[in-house]
Amino acid sequence: MGADKHVLRGRTAVVTGAARGVGRAVACRLAERGAHVALLGLEEEALAEVAAGLPTPSQHWHVDVTDDAAMSAAAEVIRSRLGRASIVVANAGVAEGGPFAESDPDTWRRVIEVNLVGSSITARAFLPDLLETRGYYLQIASLASIGAAPMMSAYCASKAGVESFAQSLRAEVSPRGVGVGTAYLNWTDTDMIRDADQHAVLRELRAHMPRPARKVYPVGEVAEALVRAVERRAPTVYVPRWLRSVQAVRALLPGLVTRLSRQELMRSDFSATGLLGAGGRAAVPSRRA
Repeated sequence: MGADKHVLRGRTAVVTGAARGVGRAVACRLAERGAHVALLGLEEEALAEVAAGLPTPSQHWHVDVTDDAAMSAAAEVIRSRLGRASIVVANAGVAEGGPFAESDPDTWRRVIEVNLVGSSITARAFLPDLLETRGYYLQIASLASIGAAPMMSAYCASKAGVESFAQSLRAEVSPRGVGVGTAYLNWTDTDMIRDADQHAVLRELRAHMPRPARKVYPVGEVAEALVRAVERRAPTVYVPRWLRSVQAVRALLPGLVTRLSRQELMRSDFSATGLLGAGGRAAVPSRRA
């Protein structure tokens, strides 16, 4: 993929967590550039609505990214209907907040399963296609991959994990012509983040972050940056761009975060949020299809 504005035309792109938020916006922009998009997720009606509004041949699959067999089956059907994937955006993710000691083990585990294990299953399912097409895999990570925050232990652990996974995968498949990128995102205006602000623990957490780090960015702006990264086969993309500078001081962050937590987060009445947003509620284990 070069700098040509039509570089994505006719290519098959897979987007997980495509029913809403960043996944939906990325799917729309990929289709606007001519890609045929396979939308994967747990919210079938919302996925169908997104697919119906895309300007290119696109289809949706109701599938759980943590289900190896279901993802492999979806990859096979996508291959037969839309062609081999040359773009995969591993976007599916959930979050919860609250003190670790009081967290629900099943909810905590579900965050790890969807965000980290689900990303690895996504890569495994579509890697044969990417090797054949010499394609590009984009892993959605987070500021939480660089610096962990209190009250979000599962999310931070999962996003640190996907960063390491993507880096390892890049080293393995780059010699075979496959590009792997890591996208570091800050707070983005999605259902999940709007829901987070309804909970005292996460509202308080964001309020005590440095001013640039607490800003919420429009989902369209984030999606546009991600699709430009796909076009460039970029190894990293930072949204906003200033996040890149955080990499230079990441070794200092644990001590700084601990110091700020002692000063600002001494309350003992914080409670667990459960999985956040409509996408999180769709991912609750008891509601899975």
